[in-house]
Amino acid sequence: MIGDVRIQGNKSSVILVTDTDTNNNQKWTIRPYPRKGDENAMGNVRRVTLKYSARDTDTLPRCDVNHSVPVVVFSDRGYTGNLFHDFTDVLVPLFLTSREFDGEVQFMVTHMRRWWLNKYERILSKLSNYEILDFDADARAHCFPRALVGLRCHKELSIDPARAPNGYDMSDFRALLRDAYALNRSLALARAEGARPRLLIVARNRTRSFVNIGDITRAAREAGFEPVSMEAGVWTRLAEVASVVNSCDAMLGVHGAGLTNFLFLPTNATLVQVVPWGGLEGICRLDFGRPALDAKIKYMEYIIKKEESTLIDDYPSDHEVFRDPLAYHRRGWGGIRVFLHKQNVRVDVGRFGVFLKEVYENLGW
Repeated sequence: MIGDVRIQGNKSSVILVTDTDTNNNQKWTIRPYPRKGDENAMGNVRRVTLKYSARDTDTLPRCDVNHSVPVVVFSDRGYTGNLFHDFTDVLVPLFLTSREFDGEVQFMVTHMRRWWLNKYERILSKLSNYEILDFDADARAHCFPRALVGLRCHKELSIDPARAPNGYDMSDFRALLRDAYALNRSLALARAEGARPRLLIVARNRTRSFVNIGDITRAAREAGFEPVSMEAGVWTRLAEVASVVNSCDAMLGVHGAGLTNFLFLPTNATLVQVVPWGGLEGICRLDFGRPALDAKIKYMEYIIKKEESTLIDDYPSDHEVFRDPLAYHRRGWGGIRVFLHKQNVRVDVGRFGVFLKEVYENLGW
């Protein structure tokens, strides 16, 4: 919306004022969160009404606060609270929508959760120079010269520069992250003579965890790496995670939200995704494989065999879970959950050791 835009957040209303009644009474509703086709995600996203109003309408709200910059209205609900969805559903789309304004843009958030905004305050403050407004709780009428309701979104955890304002791509987004968290390494380069490349092993203590992480650590050291293990807890500060990730040259983990931290790796580093059993190659590449390449991160994957899944402890080897895992996919999310929430990984150390040597050689040290 461009022109005289008036927002009454506590009435979920965004109004574009016109000097004629040509478009008067036209209105639409939007839930300002990108994952439009997913009703589970959209179910707790507040609807916002967009409408035209003639200037002489009696019900047109008077401006209580006048702003000279555009506003972006978005929701921090949906699947947020999960690191992957925080970035792919909100932070990357918010960058894509607002970066062209170079900080001269106001954010208004529906269903605003202060803890979520505090968690990502460093990123948000690089995108907007203004204090974020609570869309729902503010009874004042805010007036803007331009409004964008909702967020642009191209694909999972990535940007299509051909469709982005000013040709922005994931390199631009990652440069903003390095600035926000004062990360020193923009490029993965060979270190001093005798130094080993650092391999970050992402640990998990729930599902899809490494059962034999000690063996993996030894295999990594034998392959030439300096292994570093990390599991970020609920209260771990993102700045701490970003600093550790940026100090590494490669990152290894089983498919899961923790792999989102590859965004903090230096350019030309390597992301290694361990793909669990269950026909999950497609979703693994969609969520992390392709985004890593778009971000100028090398990508390698290790697809486990059924003997490397702890599902083998719970089901006979001729069970459908092994014989035809795609049958579970056809049952919808409830079927896929078997592979995402009921298995851990016990890698074949001999096979995995050979793979890690390939990862080392691929670094180009």
